[in-house]
Parts: sequence; C-alpha cells; structure tokens
Amino acid sequence: MKQYDVIVIGSGMSGMTVANKCASKGLKVAVTDELPYGGTCALRGCDPKKIIIGATEVRDFAQRLVGKGINTVPQVEWKDIMAFKQEFVDAMPEKIEKGYKHNDIDTYHGAARFIGSDAVEIASEVLKGSKIVIATGARPRQLKFDGGHLALTSTDFLNLQELPNSLIFIGGGYIAFEFAHIAKRCGAEVTIIHRGPQPLENFDKDIVHHLSEATRKLGVRLMLETNVTGIKQDAKGYTVIGETNGSETEFTAEAVFNSAGRVPHIDDLNLKKASVNYNKKGIEVNKYLQSTSNPSIYAAGDAADTDGLPLTPVAVYEGNIIASNILKGKNKKPEYPPMPSVVFTLPPMASVGLTEVEAEKAGLNIKVNTKAVPGWFNAKRLNVQEYAYKTIIDTDKSTLVGAHLIGPGVEETINFFSLAMYKEVPVRDLKKMIYAYPTMGSDITSML
Repeated sequence: MKQYDVIVIGSGMSGMTVANKCASKGLKVAVTDELPYGGTCALRGCDPKKIIIGATEVRDFAQRLVGKGINTVPQVEWKDIMAFKQEFVDAMPEKIEKGYKHNDIDTYHGAARFIGSDAVEIASEVLKGSKIVIATGARPRQLKFDGGHLALTSTDFLNLQELPNSLIFIGGGYIAFEFAHIAKRCGAEVTIIHRGPQPLENFDKDIVHHLSEATRKLGVRLMLETNVTGIKQDAKGYTVIGETNGSETEFTAEAVFNSAGRVPHIDDLNLKKASVNYNKKGIEVNKYLQSTSNPSIYAAGDAADTDGLPLTPVAVYEGNIIASNILKGKNKKPEYPPMPSVVFTLPPMASVGLTEVEAEKAGLNIKVNTKAVPGWFNAKRLNVQEYAYKTIIDTDKSTLVGAHLIGPGVEETINFFSLAMYKEVPVRDLKKMIYAYPTMGSDITSML
C-alpha cells in the first residue's frame, strides 16, 4: 500500500489543476485515469471539435460570398481534417504526463475503485490518501430502449475515419446540433430527433428558434416531439423507431449517434464503500466542494453536484478552489461569476446569465431588448441571414442580467457581456464606451 497526501481520480482539467497545484506546494500526489490523460475537453470534446469546425467555417464563409468576390467553394477533406485534429490529440497525453513527472506526481493508468473511506484500488495496487479528489467528468447518458447500445457516442464521431453518407442524432442538445452542422457541411444527410417541443432547452427559446430555423435551412431534418423507442440494425445500416403524436415513424441512416446528454461518470467508483453521498447530478458536496458525508473527499467538474455549469473553465475554477482548501484549510467557497456558454454551430449561439423566463421567475423588474437584425452592416457584409439578440436588463439596478445571441462572432461578443455582468457595469456606461469599428463588438450598444 502506498500513502499519499492527495490522490486525484481523473486527469481532465479540474483534476490536473488540483494535482499540479498541490504538488507544487510539496504535497505527495498521485493521479490516475482509466483513459489517456487530458480529459474530455482536450481529447474527446471541445478542442478536437473546434478544430474540425474550423474547416467547415472556411467552407461556410466562402459559400456565403459566392458571387460577391468568391467564385469557388472549397470542399472539406474529411481524412485530412481528422489527421490535423489528431496531431493535437496525440500530443496531449504525453505532454500532460511529462508535466506530472516534472512535478514529482506519481502517475497511474487505470480505473480506481474505493475500498475504504480513504483508500482506492487501481488494478491490484492499493493507494491510501489523506485527501482524495474525484474529477472523473461525465459520460454519455445510457439509452434505455431496445437497441440503445447500437448508437455511437460523440467520441466515436470525433474519431470517424470516414464520414457516413447519412447520420441520425438522438437528442437535441449542443452535441447534436454542433455535429449535425459539421456533418451536413461535409456532405452527409443528417437527422436530429428530439423528444421535446424545443431543442437546446437550457438556452433562451427565442434565440433557439433562430438556430432551429438556420439548421433546417442548412438541410438538416429536425424532428421534434418524437420519442425514440428502439434501434434496429440490418445489412444496409440502422433503423431508428420513433413515436410522434401516437404514430410510429422510422428513420434510416448509415450511423446513429447518442446525443441524449451526459451524466456524471461515477457509477464504477464504488462510492458506498467510501461513504460518499451522490445523486443523479453527481457527488454531493458542501460549500467547500467537500463531500457532505466524507470530509476527506472532494469533487469537482462534471462529477460534482455544484452550481457550476458543465463547462471546462468551470472545472478549472473548481479545481483551484479545491486545491486552495486542501493546502490552506477550508478557506474558499466558489462564487461563480457569469458563465457564458456557446453552441458552436454556424451560426454560433451564445448565452450568459438569466433567460427571460428565469428573470421573470426571479421576480425581477426587467426590460427586454430583442430583435433579428440581418440588415445590420455586420450581417450584410458577411451575407448572414441569422443575426439576432436578446438582452435582459434589471431596471431597478440598470444592469445587465442576461444576454442571448446568435450570429457571426457571438462566441467572442458574449465575453463582453459576461464581463459587464460580472462587474455590474451600468448599461449607460456600456453605451458610452467607444468600440473599435467595424467589429462585431461595435454592435453591443445597439443591443442595449
């Protein structure tokens, strides 16, 4: 049995943050992961996805400017862009492990299972830790219907050596929309099947409507209020059985993907052995991100039930909180700033703060500014039809409490709104600012 000050289970961004910070202060640290080091974002999520999107952005931009100075629309070479993506992915685990070795962190490669309140087993090796941090992230939600196991995952999509001619995405969240836009622009036929009346349910419904319309115009088949009841496989591919308003419908494709959401990846940890309470949202933690039932255990990121959104920057933030509390005692509580979220479709959709519905439920006196603005200069110069905004202002404080955007560059513009909300900048001051022109940021004053 080996003894450590800190054992970190999971080597994504939150786990990496805790391990390196604690080791830099002289603690004896071990880290383990059953998958290559780097976590979902770097290896199986945000980063590789954004690299692939880059190629489709070039094609989309050229297509919009055909006849306006551009006469050739480039094709995306799937194998080439996947090879480019793989350069980043392949380099990451070794880079991370070298960093651990440099900080004298012991590295393990395997799934950890608790065998006591302060001990885990990795393969046949037992590690005991004064503190143990659970940072195992999330995994795809299991599809509990006949043939659910036949659906591929988002990781499988990002590792496709060849793009199927037709794809079905089950679930209407950001994964489905982002990957559907990629696949369609690369020449595939795409269907999204969602059981509810509105996809992307955590975003503002009016801005989501614009994205849904843009998605349909792209040629993606968007089936709403359709509950999938099974998947069948035959020699030609797959058949997805759906039920819409009591009627059964079949959809066929060469590949089917599970995009029905993600859940905390904690089922295999044997948490009861460590007396760790948890629920469907993750490890139950107190205000110091410490297990409510075992004070020697902490949790962060997608594996923890916190007020933070399931976003990489939030995982890093929570990792820093935990590291501080391990090193200095319970001295830090997360005070989440506004957390911007982006759906990297084309056009992208971005959101921060309260939706209109949430602001009304909170009892705030609000002013809502919302408009579709394809006639604005920035939309016209880029030949974009989908450009719209909704800003929500607390009239009692004259400050912004929510911003929801769709259109070119909104994944960057949303950061201006996040900063304004974090510092509670009065709306009148935001309007007085001088912005570089012509930029997407220069539209901010007109959105207020």
